[in-house]
Amino acid sequence: MSSHLDGLGRLPSEFTTPGNSSFAEFLTRHNPDLLPGRRTLPGTVDAKDMRHGTTIVAATHADGVVMAGDRRATAGNVIAQRDIEKIFPADEYSCVGIAGSAGMAAEIVRLFQVELEHYEKIEGSTLSLDGKANRLSTMIRGNLGMALQGLAVVPLLAGYDPDAATGRIFSYDVSGGKYEEQGFYSVGSGSVFARGSLKKLYRGDAPEQDTVVALLQALYDAADDDSASGLPDVTRRIYPQVASVTADGLRMLGDNEIGALVDAILDGRMRRPDGPAAPVRDDA
Repeated sequence: MSSHLDGLGRLPSEFTTPGNSSFAEFLTRHNPDLLPGRRTLPGTVDAKDMRHGTTIVAATHADGVVMAGDRRATAGNVIAQRDIEKIFPADEYSCVGIAGSAGMAAEIVRLFQVELEHYEKIEGSTLSLDGKANRLSTMIRGNLGMALQGLAVVPLLAGYDPDAATGRIFSYDVSGGKYEEQGFYSVGSGSVFARGSLKKLYRGDAPEQDTVVALLQALYDAADDDSASGLPDVTRRIYPQVASVTADGLRMLGDNEIGALVDAILDGRMRRPDGPAAPVRDDA
C-alpha cells in the first residue's frame, strides 16, 4: 500500500474518487500492467510448457444448476497434475469452471471474484447474473492478445438467477463472445464426448442428485475417449469437483459425498463399461 502513497502520505485521487463499481476498470486506469491480458510475451507459448485444464460440464435442474469438472491438468502429452481445481465460487450465487491455460484462467477468475466483491461493496447490492456474465465477457476479451499467443482461457459460468428463479449457464469463446446455453453444456478437450453423454442422460426436471450423477457419468465418458480428461482416481481418493447453486446459495460437494456416487458409478461400469443407456423410446 505504501508504494501507492504520494509525497504527503496520501492515497492518489484514483483511490478516493467515487462512482465506478468496476474494479477491472479502476485497475485499467490506475495500473493496467496488473491486468492478466496486458502483459507482453516474447512469442507464442508451446503447449508442452504450460498446464491446461479440461473438462467442465454444467446442467440445470429443477432447483438450480450444477457444475462439475475432472481434476487432470496436462502439459503437452504429459499429465502435469492429477488434482487441479477447475471450479471456483464466483460469489454466493455463481461459480466459474476453467478450461484452457490453467495459470491464466485462475488469474482471470481471481480478478472476477474481486470484481464482484468490489461491485457489491460500492453499490450495496449483488450484481445480477446477466451483469456477472457481461463482466466476465469483458475480462476474457481483454485477454485476446494473450490467447493469440497461446494462453487461451475458455471458462464456463453457472449461477442461480433469483429474478427468474432458475439456474442459468453461460459459455464463452476466446474473443469474449458470451452465449447462454439451455439445459446443459461442456467445455474443454473432452467436451464433445461429455455433451454427447448428457444428450442421453439429461432431464431438466430431475432433482439435484440425479443431475450430479448425470454430470459425473458425462465426465467419465469424456475421460473414456479423451486422454486429457481424467477419470476419478479412487486409489488416491481424488474425485471430480462438483458445485451446486440454488436459491439457498452455492455449495461445494464434499469428497465423501462425491466418493459414494463415484463408487456406485464405477460399480455400474464394471457391469456395463459404456455406462447407462438411454431408453429408445420416450413414452412420457
